[in-house]
Amino acid sequence: MSVDCGILECVCCLGFSRWAWKRCIYAGAYDSEQWPLANIEEFEPVPRICKNILAVYEDDLKNPKWAPAGGYGMNPDWVVKKVTYETTKGRVPPYLIYIDHDAHDIVLAIRGLNLAKESDYAVLLDNKLGKKMFDGGYVHDGLLKSASWLISAESDTLKDLIKKNPSYTLTFAGHSLGSGVAAMLTLVVANNREEIGNIPRSKIRCYAIAPARCMSLNLAVRYADIINSVILQV
Repeated sequence: MSVDCGILECVCCLGFSRWAWKRCIYAGAYDSEQWPLANIEEFEPVPRICKNILAVYEDDLKNPKWAPAGGYGMNPDWVVKKVTYETTKGRVPPYLIYIDHDAHDIVLAIRGLNLAKESDYAVLLDNKLGKKMFDGGYVHDGLLKSASWLISAESDTLKDLIKKNPSYTLTFAGHSLGSGVAAMLTLVVANNREEIGNIPRSKIRCYAIAPARCMSLNLAVRYADIINSVILQV
């Protein structure tokens, strides 16, 4: 009997060790390795949106310090609003609202994690697995709070821009931490479209660059038509 128990214990230990090892070497890219490649039309906005996000890091777009090769491709006069940590009080990373008349797009772009800002870590760590429910799934509590603050602060601005440009799309975009806020913002707006002028769902888009994991799989699937995750995968 003791021999049988010893064998069972060894099998359990080996099984757990194998599971732990596979978790340690698991890469997020495995989640999407079987997905089809994006077509040209789907990928076309991504470089432009990435530049919009990078522009948030600039103090003055008319005199940029960190412009990528070829510049940002943005008209500084079309920047509606640029918001810093001083205004957000750390409740959300800095962001800008840009109306791209060339692309017929209203863009709200949010920067990524600032390694020197304690408030960014506070947003990221404000979560408990399975704590916050939203539309039948689970979401990251801290990121949802940031998104809720952001839409409360900017709903009038977005509503006014949509009213003046009814044919334009509305794009939320972010990198890293900002991508999580952008994704949560998309969920909130898609479920409360009346707050910004009843824009059709088909005109709402999100581009999450190197996205944070911020929602349960059922939500990710149901909002896949408007939330695009952009991941460097080799």
